[in-house]
Amino acid sequence: MTGPDAHSGLLDRHLAFVEALRGAGLSVSLAEDLDAVAALAAVHWSDRATVRDAFAATLVKKQTQRTTFDALFDVYFPAMVGDGAAGAEAPDDGAPGQVKDNAAALADFRERLAEALAAGEIDEAQLRQMAAEMVGVFGSMPGRGPGLSSWSAYTALQRVAPHELVDRLVQGLLDAGTDDDAARRQANRRIGEFTGLVEDDARRRIAEEKGPDHIADVAVRPSIDKLAFMAARRTDLDEMRKEIFPLARRLATRLAKEQHSRHARTAPLDFRRTVRASIATGGVPITTHHRPKRPHRTDLVVLCDVSGSVANFAQFTLLFVFALREVFQSMRAFTFIDHVHEVTGHFRPGADPVDVLADLAASASHAALWGRTNYGRAFTKFAENHADALTPKTTLLILGDARSNYSDLHEDTLKQLAGSVKRTFWLNPEHQRNWGTGDSAAPTYAEIVRMIECRNLTQLSEFVHELAW
Repeated sequence: MTGPDAHSGLLDRHLAFVEALRGAGLSVSLAEDLDAVAALAAVHWSDRATVRDAFAATLVKKQTQRTTFDALFDVYFPAMVGDGAAGAEAPDDGAPGQVKDNAAALADFRERLAEALAAGEIDEAQLRQMAAEMVGVFGSMPGRGPGLSSWSAYTALQRVAPHELVDRLVQGLLDAGTDDDAARRQANRRIGEFTGLVEDDARRRIAEEKGPDHIADVAVRPSIDKLAFMAARRTDLDEMRKEIFPLARRLATRLAKEQHSRHARTAPLDFRRTVRASIATGGVPITTHHRPKRPHRTDLVVLCDVSGSVANFAQFTLLFVFALREVFQSMRAFTFIDHVHEVTGHFRPGADPVDVLADLAASASHAALWGRTNYGRAFTKFAENHADALTPKTTLLILGDARSNYSDLHEDTLKQLAGSVKRTFWLNPEHQRNWGTGDSAAPTYAEIVRMIECRNLTQLSEFVHELAW
């Protein structure tokens, strides 16, 4: 298509793509939208990789957003088209040249896939084409009811089962001289990357069938900094873990600058330095100087629910606070399910985050006596055994979903704890609309301490600004 209609179609697709990015959590301003249009005017649209880079350079601000950007780019600007919805309508006997889904075809495809994955030099174009073939043949689900897609990556992966090829790939790599650990890592990585190509192709086909906006709404996960802790998959957790410490360092640096600026404005005037500096301006004190004021650094005590329902949230909030430990004068950390256990010793300066997480996971058993979350009992045990951790200079931070299995909440004990410290915050990983449903005691506890929704890395970093003051 050429002419005005083509330009209109491209513009509509661009605007829809930008709106999808915003819907997934990327903050794309109007100025950045216009920058993208200007960048695209300077590149050749025939080179898809260049178009992707032009969009990314103008619209993506953080590396953590790149995975979401790439997924949406593939939906709105697919690498291949065709054999989408129309493919599902082919007759049962198959069109000329069309591969049918049967045992022989499955065995043949698995053999070709194993050879392609075992090659010394991986041909990405070949694997992408094989992923499209796999979805088209083994992931086709024609005749489904209204609102349901005709394509399924899950069905294709279940039929072909590429994960069962790992041992074969490992053996091939071992025969080529690769050591055992490296061979297994490489084999799993190749299978994982091919699985991603299959999922990409299924999204492409569904986008052709139902429109890209449908995929953007239901199939593309938000960027890692917007993804809810409690909805994170294992691969998401690994990506979050990599982001925790760089995010904490950036935030700590910003907090230090803000504290310095604030103290410079409120510190006492240094009269002698101000008068001396005024000599250069004819005795007019244009620039004032202030006496240095030592920044205020608070003590921090963290009391964290580590039960299974909030395990992801617990490990990342604890790691994030640990990474920010230089912002605080001192920090003590306690975990609980129904029994309180101190874990401060695990947060050693310079410790590897992976080791810290492993230590915390191992110590979780000490935080449970009967294995059922009981906030009231945890508060009582903390008051009995660790009250010395709280002082009038302390900030008490409670982390958990406030779901206490309908047990006694011991509100008076929480009031006692909150009354003995400078301030108390409660971070809750559940959406606020769910507070008070089922066994949630969030509304009751929120009347005693300030409870804040904290479902993702963005909300966590925003809260730390307030915590550090």
